[in-house]
Amino acid sequence: MNVFFSEPITPERAVALNPLALAFVGDGVCTLYVRARLVAASDKKAGALHEIAKKYVSAYGQAAAFDRIWDALSGEEQDLCRRARNTHNATRAKNTDLETYKKATALEALVGYYYLIGNEGRLAQILSEVEKRIEN
Repeated sequence: MNVFFSEPITPERAVALNPLALAFVGDGVCTLYVRARLVAASDKKAGALHEIAKKYVSAYGQAAAFDRIWDALSGEEQDLCRRARNTHNATRAKNTDLETYKKATALEALVGYYYLIGNEGRLAQILSEVEKRIEN
C-alpha cells in the first residue's frame, strides 16, 4: 500500500504529528483506495465513477466506517482517534454536522497513521471497513 511513500516513519514520530496532518494523508489514502476499488469493479467512465466515489469518501461514509470499527480498536488507536476528533480544525464541516465530520477526521487520521508507518496489514483491515460501506 505504501508504494508512493519511500521510507515509513516510526510510530513514535507519526503519533507525535498533528492529528489533522495524519487526517490529511488519510483522506488521500481513503480516496485512492475507493477509486481503485471502483475502477476494478466497473467499466464506467471517470465522471460516473467520481459521482459514485463521492458517496463513499464523504464524511457520512467515513463516519459509518468509524462507528463500525470503534469497539475493535486498541486503546492506543482509540486515543489517536480521540485526539483527531478533539483537535480544533479551522475548516468548517460542509454538508454534514460537526459530529459526523469529527468522526470522519478520526478515521482519516487512523488511516494516515498506518499509511505513514507502513503497517499495511492494519491499514488493509481498516480500509476493508470503508469498502463494506461501498458494498452496502
